[in-house]
Amino acid sequence: MDADVALLLVRAVLGITMIAHGANHWLGGGRIEGTGRWFGGLGLRHGRLQAWMSVVTEIGAGALIVAGLLTPLACAAVISVMLVAGLLAHRPNGFFVFKDGYEYVLVLAVVSLALAMLGPGEVSVDDAAGIDVTGWAGGGIALGVAVVATAGLLATFWRPKLK
Repeated sequence: MDADVALLLVRAVLGITMIAHGANHWLGGGRIEGTGRWFGGLGLRHGRLQAWMSVVTEIGAGALIVAGLLTPLACAAVISVMLVAGLLAHRPNGFFVFKDGYEYVLVLAVVSLALAMLGPGEVSVDDAAGIDVTGWAGGGIALGVAVVATAGLLATFWRPKLK
């Protein structure tokens, strides 16, 4: 039971963090238009579409993680979002978050991968529904889907500015 409470805590923090992140892209600062301009500045075509895709993905994945529903797929969504953020926005700045580096997005991605492997625990919709995809299968699904989704998004929409 201790492990289940720990997994619930991890899911709550990770899920709420992703929901807040998505809500900020939607309603914070420059709202969806500003988020769209920011995505465009990273070299992603159709910035407004990218902004909405990130909002739906982050809020949706966050809600699924909190509920412990379809956990490997929800974790795949977080990993993919963090891969895109890490590659396009943070990698050029180095590791440390205080220099706008990829430290934070790496932690969220690895926690998501670990959660996919460990499973959501007994206090989850997956458990109540008898969905048990954990271990290498859960991790493989999460990482595989994330890498394919990230590659697809970048191949379709990323057009970096040549210097």
